[in-house]
Amino acid sequence: MDKPVLLAFYLICVTVGTSLKCLTCHLRVKADRCRRGFGVCIAQDDEMCMSLKIYRGEELLVAYMECQKFCKAARVKRKGRIYVHSCCARNYCNGKI
Repeated sequence: MDKPVLLAFYLICVTVGTSLKCLTCHLRVKADRCRRGFGVCIAQDDEMCMSLKIYRGEELLVAYMECQKFCKAARVKRKGRIYVHSCCARNYCNGKI
């Protein structure tokens, strides 16, 4: 291999190796594993790991996980449901239900 190709490969590996990794799941319920969109996203500079959990009372209805720009934690009650939007900045920190 050429030296420039090796250097480019090394830079890609180093960059990906130090990036924040978040779990993705576009449909998850507590009684089951991820049903749609399971994987890993690599957060960009202005992104964090995000999870959105929707509850009815104490019962978890559904969860959504992804990398998100300008993530902001929030807790909102609307029409008998509680929406909990959480952000974190450690590898795979958004996977716990």
